[in-house]
This record gives sequence, structure tokens and C-alpha cells, in this order.
Amino acid sequence: MSDDPRIRLAHDVLGAVQTVGDPRLPPRVIRVTDVDGRQFFAKQHDERDRYARELHAYRSWGTHLDGHAPRLVGRHDATCTLLLTALPGERADTVAPGSPKEELAHHEAGRVLGKLHCATSMPRGGAIGAALAERLQGWIERAVQAGLITATERKRLSHHADTLKTSRMDSAVCHLDYQPRNWLLGDTLGICDFEHMRRDARIRDFARLEFRRWQAAPHLRTAFHAGYGRPMNGTEQRLLESFGAIEATTALVKGHTENDLALSTHGRTVLSRLT
Repeated sequence: MSDDPRIRLAHDVLGAVQTVGDPRLPPRVIRVTDVDGRQFFAKQHDERDRYARELHAYRSWGTHLDGHAPRLVGRHDATCTLLLTALPGERADTVAPGSPKEELAHHEAGRVLGKLHCATSMPRGGAIGAALAERLQGWIERAVQAGLITATERKRLSHHADTLKTSRMDSAVCHLDYQPRNWLLGDTLGICDFEHMRRDARIRDFARLEFRRWQAAPHLRTAFHAGYGRPMNGTEQRLLESFGAIEATTALVKGHTENDLALSTHGRTVLSRLT
């Protein structure tokens, strides 16, 4: 028997299994197949809070994504390991840019996210805005301490923190890493990677798409919102820019601490677009 807790969990739940090589997977995830040829993912978290959050997501909110999300079939709390069904399809970030398939992926991603948000939405309140402002201010201070932003940039980012602090916004259960690398294109669109999922500002689920995809390809934004079924109003569009401030500062700090040039460059690009 392997010492790998992911293989041990798969064996305990499924019986005899074989690992399937998949270079696209992150190191903490493996693909396995059982004797009937069914495929599963075994994922071990290195942070207990992310394990708990993902476990809670599958147990509490997976029903709202029935047919669009993996099913939880096993867990081992001591090693923070999950066993999930493998959804069919290709990752949406591998389709040809500018292709009809890319546009379809964004439309379907909007439709599925709209389903989740509609089922879990709550009316506008101020608590989430205050919490996001505090989080942004913390990232700003880390960026200042690391010498990553100028005084002018700090002032601009703090303005967005003030905007969030005084804003009331709809909340919903949010994926919070909603982008093509976590979408699977098959007979229906599948979503994976729920370790960030929690209740948050509803439109914050658009932020990574807005600042990583849509500004260079606005037709994808149009396709997404056509699927989502609810256009943003002017207030929400302004709030999305303040969520861009969170995107910029987290990318700058994480890019610096992880020595990730691409992430640092992304943070700098987003920061330059903020007003």
C-alpha cells in the first residue's frame, strides 16, 4: 500500500485503483481510475482552512451546481484529503483564443454562475464591504512594507478601500477563482476547485475575468453576461474597479513573495488601469 494519503483514501473508498498521469494537474492533485474505468481526483490540501472550506462547499452548496460540479465521494480529515468524481471535458483555458468555443465557454460559465448566485443571494448589506475594505487595507500595508507601491499608488488604493467600506452590496456564495482554468467543456460546463468558495460580494466573482480576460476581449464579457442573465448597473461597475484594487495588490504582494514575475506583472498592469 502506498504511503501517499491520496492513494490510500482512493483505495479505501474505491478498492483497487491505478493512477493516471496528467501533467496539467497541480502537484497536490492526482487522477485515479477504478476497476470499472471510472475516473476520480484525489486532492490533498497543505492548509487546513482551505481543506475545510472546500469540504464545506461540496457538502453545503454542491446541490446548487448539480451536474456542473464534481461529487465528493471520500475524505480523510487527518491528512486534509478529498476524493472527487472527475468531470469529463477539456479545460477552457486550452481552447483557441478567439474561437467560437471560447465564446461558448464564457456564455455557459455565466449561466452556471448565475444559477449558483441566484440560489444563494442575499440583499444588499454593509458588512461585506467593510470586511473587504479591511482586507484590501491589509494588502496595501504589505505592499508598502515591501516597497512595491509609491505614495501616489497607496493613496489611490486607499481610496478604493474607503469606497468599499461605505458600500452596500449584494452577497452570494462565490467561487472566487472563477476563470477558464477551472472550467471544463464537455456535454455541459463543469466547474472545479472550490477551496476559495465562501459567501462574498456577488459581483466579486467577475473580478478575475474582468482584469485577466475581458479587457482584452470584451466580446467574452458580453457572452458571459448574456449567460448570467443580469447586466451590471453603474454602481456595480464602479465597485468592480475597487475589486480590481484587491486583484492588483494581492498579485503584487504574492508575485513578490513567491518570486512570480508573471503575477507581479499582472498586478502592475491592473494597478495602472485603476483610477
